[in-house]
Amino acid sequence: MSRFWKWVTNQAPDPGGQDPAPKTRTLYLNGTIAEESWFDDDVTPALFAEELESGSGDITVWINSPGGDCFAAARIYNMLRDYKGKVTVKVDGLAASAASVIAMAGDTVLVSPVSMLMIHNPATIAMGDHTEMEKAIAMLEEVKNSIINAYQVKTGLSKQKLSQLMEDETWMNAKRAVELHFADGIIEREQADAAPVSDAIQFGRKPFVQQVTNRVNEHYHIETPAETINAADLYDRLKTIKEKF
Repeated sequence: MSRFWKWVTNQAPDPGGQDPAPKTRTLYLNGTIAEESWFDDDVTPALFAEELESGSGDITVWINSPGGDCFAAARIYNMLRDYKGKVTVKVDGLAASAASVIAMAGDTVLVSPVSMLMIHNPATIAMGDHTEMEKAIAMLEEVKNSIINAYQVKTGLSKQKLSQLMEDETWMNAKRAVELHFADGIIEREQADAAPVSDAIQFGRKPFVQQVTNRVNEHYHIETPAETINAADLYDRLKTIKEKF
């Protein structure tokens, strides 16, 4: 059966060689939410809950979705909020409409520098006389208020402010999402452990000259103190080495 979510579970390496390290679980929410009917609890909500609770520990939720069924999103939001472990949400592409509601479930929400969040008023299709239209309008208003509740818990913005942002169909790049507190930060590359000074790339003329000098001395087995020299001295030293070897 087609699903818009996918679980990936990895066994962390055991550094001590004793007890297995806890598994790390990652959830990918891709595509339109509720590709299958969410009115059949045997199909999606119950299955999603079962898979979510099938493991333990912290989880990371990657989101790239244009949205979809707001009631499905509400169910996922509640499940993630109720989850016992820490939930980190990472938006790597788009979290729009109902998907933006799910994003608010994260204890920590991070956005890619090139990702987007979008919030807007809920919509529906209605048929009938003016009474039915009034019912539809009232229903949409209540749905909007429920969505605002999720945004307000995360951002701390006023209901009036959030309502206007939804009315305007607001698109947020990563920077604005952080400024409005829809996200806690921007995803950055993991920096590798710092290399030893002798192997590190150092910026600036003086460190560069010193580094080259040290490497030349080491390569040609020249027993010369690694004192700090200027660029002119380095040129003369390289010229002498070239003539010698």
